[in-house]
Amino acid sequence: MATVAIPANTSALLLDIEGTTTPITFVKDILFPYIKEHLEDYLSEHWEEDECKQDVHLLKKQVEEDMRQNRACAVHALDQTVHTDEEKAIREVVENVLWQMAADRKTTALKQIQGHMWRAAYAAGRIKGEVYQDVVPSVRRWRRQGLRVYIYSSGSVEAQKLLFGFSVEGDVLDLFDGHFDTNMGAKVESKSYERIAERIGCRTEEITFLTDITREAKAAEDAGVNVVMVVRPGNMELTEEEEAHYSVVTSFCQLQAMGRA
Repeated sequence: MATVAIPANTSALLLDIEGTTTPITFVKDILFPYIKEHLEDYLSEHWEEDECKQDVHLLKKQVEEDMRQNRACAVHALDQTVHTDEEKAIREVVENVLWQMAADRKTTALKQIQGHMWRAAYAAGRIKGEVYQDVVPSVRRWRRQGLRVYIYSSGSVEAQKLLFGFSVEGDVLDLFDGHFDTNMGAKVESKSYERIAERIGCRTEEITFLTDITREAKAAEDAGVNVVMVVRPGNMELTEEEEAHYSVVTSFCQLQAMGRA
């Protein structure tokens, strides 16, 4: 297994989750199906609770915004009036959430209700966050060598913390110095990486970003960030040109901070 050197000027590592620390299949085959299978029951059980009411309110506001923007929407209902028929109201919410998921939307309203459902599932032990076996020992090694380690994912910060707080390796949240989501901007926009550098108090050149998505890699690179491509089972294959251009690892174990204790 060939060793890849972490650039010498690196003070912080920024890690993607899906396809990098965690199998793509975890999100696709575990997290999303859990929402689809349990959404109606979850809403029925928590419908009168303040948190659930806030989630539904946010979904209604999103529908209003979609209608203003003339976005195609399978469900324009989410009736603003008080329903006497709770079952019907719940059904409308379910249909809207499923429509958003099918369209692979990243709205705050969708992420919020998903995050609350996953929180309940993790806490009850129904779900455990998957991480590749090489992740925890490698991150511990990097931290011993004086590197800071951050997460940047399109999943909400809350969802990230649940994954690592209730992982198959136990609670490993102490491995990370901080978490970033799309509140920093989209991962395919270079400005997002500049904002993250500013937030953690370093120059973009001092960050090395690990990802499996070349569009994210290019955006980071355009911001001056160092990039390492991670090739895991099920990830998109790199072209010959991409393999030649980027440093590539198949395991975090390959990534070594040279000249550090």
